[in-house]
Amino acid sequence: MAKKSAGLLFYRFLNKTLQVLLVHPGGPFWQNKGLGSWSIPKGEIEEGEDFLQAAIRETEEEIGISIQVKNPILLKPAKQKSGKIVYAFSNEASFELKEVQSNFFEIEWPPKSGRKQVFPEVDKAEWFELKEAESKIVPGQLPLLQELKEKILKEN
Repeated sequence: MAKKSAGLLFYRFLNKTLQVLLVHPGGPFWQNKGLGSWSIPKGEIEEGEDFLQAAIRETEEEIGISIQVKNPILLKPAKQKSGKIVYAFSNEASFELKEVQSNFFEIEWPPKSGRKQVFPEVDKAEWFELKEAESKIVPGQLPLLQELKEKILKEN
Protein backbone atom coordinates (compact mmCIF):
# COMPACT_ATOMS: atom_id res chain seq x y z
CA MET A 1 0.00 0.00 0.00
CA ALA A 2 1.25 3.49 -0.89
CA LYS A 3 2.44 5.77 1.90
CA LYS A 4 0.23 8.76 2.63
CA SER A 5 1.25 12.24 3.69
CA ALA A 6 -0.80 15.29 4.60
CA GLY A 7 0.21 18.92 4.50
CA LEU A 8 -0.81 22.52 4.16
CA LEU A 9 -0.33 24.65 1.08
CA PHE A 10 -0.25 28.17 2.49
CA TYR A 11 -0.94 31.09 0.19
CA ARG A 12 -1.08 34.84 0.50
CA PHE A 13 -1.45 37.88 -1.70
CA LEU A 14 1.39 40.38 -1.65
CA ASN A 15 0.77 43.46 -3.78
CA LYS A 16 -2.12 41.55 -5.42
CA THR A 17 0.26 38.75 -6.44
CA LEU A 18 -0.45 35.18 -5.34
CA GLN A 19 2.40 33.60 -3.37
CA VAL A 20 2.76 30.15 -1.83
CA LEU A 21 4.93 28.88 1.00
CA LEU A 22 7.32 26.06 0.17
CA VAL A 23 9.95 24.38 2.32
CA HIS A 24 13.28 22.87 1.34
CA PRO A 25 14.16 19.55 2.97
CA GLY A 26 17.19 19.54 5.22
CA GLY A 27 19.91 16.96 5.40
CA PRO A 28 22.78 15.95 3.17
CA PHE A 29 20.70 14.40 0.36
CA TRP A 30 18.99 17.70 -0.49
CA GLN A 31 21.83 20.09 0.35
CA ASN A 32 22.71 21.18 -3.20
CA LYS A 33 19.34 20.63 -4.86
CA GLY A 34 17.11 23.54 -5.82
CA LEU A 35 14.73 23.15 -8.72
CA GLY A 36 12.22 20.35 -8.26
CA SER A 37 13.16 19.72 -4.64
CA TRP A 38 10.96 22.08 -2.61
CA SER A 39 7.70 20.87 -1.06
CA ILE A 40 4.65 21.91 0.86
CA PRO A 41 5.18 21.31 4.58
CA LYS A 42 3.84 17.78 5.12
CA GLY A 43 4.41 14.42 6.75
CA GLU A 44 3.07 10.94 7.21
CA ILE A 45 -0.49 10.32 8.32
CA GLU A 46 -0.78 8.08 11.36
CA GLU A 47 -3.16 5.10 11.24
CA GLY A 48 -6.76 6.29 11.67
CA GLU A 49 -5.74 9.96 11.89
CA ASP A 50 -7.93 12.67 10.39
CA PHE A 51 -6.14 14.03 7.30
CA LEU A 52 -6.60 17.71 8.24
CA GLN A 53 -5.34 17.08 11.78
CA ALA A 54 -2.34 15.22 10.34
CA ALA A 55 -1.65 18.13 7.97
CA ILE A 56 -1.73 20.61 10.85
CA ARG A 57 0.44 18.44 13.13
CA GLU A 58 3.04 17.73 10.48
CA THR A 59 3.20 21.34 9.33
CA GLU A 60 3.66 22.57 12.88
CA GLU A 61 6.49 20.04 13.35
CA GLU A 62 8.23 21.05 10.12
CA ILE A 63 8.04 24.82 10.49
CA GLY A 64 7.74 25.23 14.25
CA ILE A 65 4.78 27.60 14.15
CA SER A 66 1.40 27.05 15.81
CA ILE A 67 -1.10 26.87 12.94
CA GLN A 68 -4.53 28.47 12.89
CA VAL A 69 -6.50 26.96 10.02
CA LYS A 70 -9.64 28.79 8.86
CA ASN A 71 -11.69 27.60 5.90
CA PRO A 72 -9.17 25.11 4.52
CA ILE A 73 -9.72 24.00 0.94
CA LEU A 74 -9.15 20.29 0.31
CA LEU A 75 -7.16 19.78 -2.89
CA LYS A 76 -7.14 16.64 -5.00
CA PRO A 77 -4.52 14.14 -3.78
CA ALA A 78 -1.22 14.25 -5.67
CA LYS A 79 0.88 11.17 -6.37
CA GLN A 80 4.65 11.57 -6.16
CA LYS A 81 7.22 9.63 -8.16
CA SER A 82 7.87 7.38 -5.14
CA GLY A 83 4.19 6.37 -5.13
CA LYS A 84 3.46 8.39 -1.98
CA ILE A 85 0.07 10.11 -2.05
CA VAL A 86 -0.02 13.67 -0.71
CA TYR A 87 -3.29 15.00 0.71
CA ALA A 88 -3.16 18.77 0.92
CA PHE A 89 -5.32 21.55 2.23
CA SER A 90 -4.80 25.11 1.08
CA ASN A 91 -5.19 27.90 3.57
CA GLU A 92 -4.53 31.61 3.47
CA ALA A 93 -1.82 32.68 5.88
CA SER A 94 0.74 35.38 6.35
CA PHE A 95 3.58 34.93 8.78
CA GLU A 96 7.16 36.00 8.88
CA LEU A 97 9.74 33.50 7.74
CA LYS A 98 11.96 34.43 10.67
CA GLU A 99 9.39 32.55 12.80
CA VAL A 100 10.10 29.27 10.99
CA GLN A 101 12.08 26.79 13.08
CA SER A 102 12.24 23.16 12.02
CA ASN A 103 12.43 20.03 14.08
CA PHE A 104 15.44 17.72 13.63
CA PHE A 105 16.18 14.14 12.61
CA GLU A 106 19.17 11.88 13.10
CA ILE A 107 20.78 9.61 10.49
CA GLU A 108 24.03 7.79 9.99
CA TRP A 109 26.21 10.15 7.97
CA PRO A 110 28.31 9.58 6.00
CA PRO A 111 26.65 6.26 5.10
CA LYS A 112 28.24 3.18 6.72
CA SER A 113 30.48 5.40 8.86
CA GLY A 114 28.86 4.46 12.16
CA ARG A 115 28.56 8.18 12.97
CA LYS A 116 25.17 9.72 13.68
CA GLN A 117 24.50 13.31 12.70
CA VAL A 118 21.53 15.57 13.34
CA PHE A 119 19.96 17.67 10.58
CA PRO A 120 16.94 19.99 10.38
CA GLU A 121 13.94 18.42 8.67
CA VAL A 122 13.48 21.72 6.82
CA ASP A 123 16.48 23.97 6.17
CA LYS A 124 14.65 26.81 4.38
CA ALA A 125 11.13 28.16 3.94
CA GLU A 126 10.22 30.82 1.40
CA TRP A 127 7.24 32.57 -0.10
CA PHE A 128 7.32 32.20 -3.90
CA GLU A 129 5.24 33.74 -6.64
CA LEU A 130 3.37 30.95 -8.38
CA LYS A 131 5.50 30.81 -11.53
CA GLU A 132 8.72 30.37 -9.56
CA ALA A 133 7.06 27.91 -7.17
CA GLU A 134 6.09 25.74 -10.15
CA SER A 135 9.78 25.27 -11.00
CA LYS A 136 10.87 24.79 -7.37
CA ILE A 137 8.29 22.22 -6.20
CA VAL A 138 8.80 18.46 -6.56
CA PRO A 139 7.05 17.47 -9.80
CA GLY A 140 4.53 15.20 -8.08
CA GLN A 141 3.15 18.15 -6.11
CA LEU A 142 2.79 20.46 -9.11
CA PRO A 143 -0.93 19.58 -9.51
CA LEU A 144 -1.52 21.06 -6.04
CA LEU A 145 -0.24 24.46 -7.22
CA GLN A 146 -2.26 24.26 -10.41
CA GLU A 147 -5.48 23.45 -8.55
CA LEU A 148 -4.84 26.20 -6.00
CA LYS A 149 -4.35 28.68 -8.82
CA GLU A 150 -7.64 27.66 -10.45
CA LYS A 151 -9.61 27.84 -7.20
CA ILE A 152 -8.09 30.96 -5.65
CA LEU A 153 -7.73 33.18 -8.70
CA LYS A 154 -11.30 32.37 -9.75
CA GLU A 155 -12.52 33.73 -6.39
CA ASN A 156 -10.39 36.89 -6.40
